[in-house]
Amino acid sequence: MLVSDFAFRAANWLNRTAIRLSGGRVGWIHKGTPIIEVTTRGRHSGEPRSTLLSVVAQPGDAFAVIGSRGGDTKHPAWFLNMRDNPAVTVRNRDGIQQMTARLTGGDERTALWEQIAAKDDHYVRFQRKTDRQFPIVLLEPADDSPADGT
Repeated sequence: MLVSDFAFRAANWLNRTAIRLSGGRVGWIHKGTPIIEVTTRGRHSGEPRSTLLSVVAQPGDAFAVIGSRGGDTKHPAWFLNMRDNPAVTVRNRDGIQQMTARLTGGDERTALWEQIAAKDDHYVRFQRKTDRQFPIVLLEPADDSPADGT
């Protein structure tokens, strides 16, 4: 059974609430994995859409995120939004930063997948549930964005 949209939204809400109620002291780490809040622009509405994502790798000053959606057959909405408009805002415990989303491919994607699979096998289990290849996206600092997000 795949994780429902309700379960994803509920988990996102609970984590976001923990961050808010603790003044940011709690909620930025889940089971040892850093969490970031990514705000995209809705590909149809143009409205801001925020979601909390696990950082699956941190090559340099980038954050790698994976569109597993629990092994569902369709891509997560956040991925479709950033695919269509790669300018995103990332918030973490260190602040807010403008970033650019870039879909990985080829050897780069393969190396990241191997790193992700070695670190946490639940993505491997999710991948077995679907023929869809999970997108691995690098969120890289925007060229005109200061490192501290100000």
